[in-house]
Amino acid sequence: MKSSDILRDAESILDDTIQLRRRIHRHPELGLTLPRTQGAVLDVLHDLDLDVRTGQRTTSIVARLAGARPGPTILLRADMDALPMPEETGLPFASEVNGAMHACGHDAHTAMLVGAARLLARRRDSLAGSVLFMFQPGEEGYHGARVMIEEGLLDGTPPPTAAFALHVTHRLTAGAIAARSGPAMASGDTLQIVVRGRGGHASAPHDCLDPIPIACEIVQAFQTLVTRRVHVFDPAVVTVAKIEAGTTRNVIPDTASLLGTIRTVSEATRERVLDGVRRVAEGIAAAHGAEAAVELIRGYPVTVNDAAFADFVLDTARELLGSEVVHAMSHPIMASEDFSYVLQRVPGAIANLSTRPADGPAFPNHSPRMRVNESALPAGIAMHVAVALRFLAKGTGATTLA
Repeated sequence: MKSSDILRDAESILDDTIQLRRRIHRHPELGLTLPRTQGAVLDVLHDLDLDVRTGQRTTSIVARLAGARPGPTILLRADMDALPMPEETGLPFASEVNGAMHACGHDAHTAMLVGAARLLARRRDSLAGSVLFMFQPGEEGYHGARVMIEEGLLDGTPPPTAAFALHVTHRLTAGAIAARSGPAMASGDTLQIVVRGRGGHASAPHDCLDPIPIACEIVQAFQTLVTRRVHVFDPAVVTVAKIEAGTTRNVIPDTASLLGTIRTVSEATRERVLDGVRRVAEGIAAAHGAEAAVELIRGYPVTVNDAAFADFVLDTARELLGSEVVHAMSHPIMASEDFSYVLQRVPGAIANLSTRPADGPAFPNHSPRMRVNESALPAGIAMHVAVALRFLAKGTGATTLA
């Protein structure tokens, strides 16, 4: 199958892809339970003759396309959940659910993978192997991929030996692809700290144990921890995003609370920083005669692209789309991603697809004004199809798209 044919076929289903994406966008759902989104996807998949199963603990979908001949299995993934935030795009298909929005492109991810399933199903007779389509809820902090793995995602016969996913970005020209080998996205852990002092009248701090300056000292010390205890070429980010204390101007409170995030791009640095955050907080509080209750909540691991597969994806993109729109990323992204759980078990890669608007400002993911340039969707559909076809062809001895 020629690259031009794959792109042409992806363009031919653009209208249907846009319709599905907008259908999902209008009715965003949060977390692990997405019945309406699951139903929309199942409606489109039902006539493709796939082996479909749904999750028990989450409204996931796993669909296997079996080729005409035996061979390896490749997993293709899309996440389906939205974010708990209002939408301010003004689009005619904007969210109809108060306080929920597809601001991270998961509606586009889902629609593109459905389109890829449709095109690959048409080519069933030429496939030697299987394609496993993974539609997952709960990427936005709910560990949906881990739940799916626990429910047997990777235990089929044959199990996947490669995995691929796309994520939209606003940073490049629409339709461009970017990826890198090794760490691609950061781990994402949460820090919660309560500094316990002793409250009293604000006019007599010497009779109290004020937790607020202690909490402020802890925040500043975290920045020194990063710059003086973490290798500059194996970076970490520690951000305290919320400080909460007190009730009024003349009362010293008993407690001050900190909430923040820890990001790293290696598991070794992750452990070092997690240990350091606890040590610094507890040590500073103790130095002032106070206590610090530190809770570190582990989020997603570092997302690590297999080097050979990442190169394979970039080569496929160059052949499919042209080298001028394909970029090898120089550094990881410090956001986190639960596709990391899949990549811990299966060699594979996640790549970025730019959906930057053609006009107006390009707001980033997680902005209430984030918009997707739908003209880029055929490139995403075609990437899923080309990666799958080329991987399965390699499994039978071929080395290029033909």
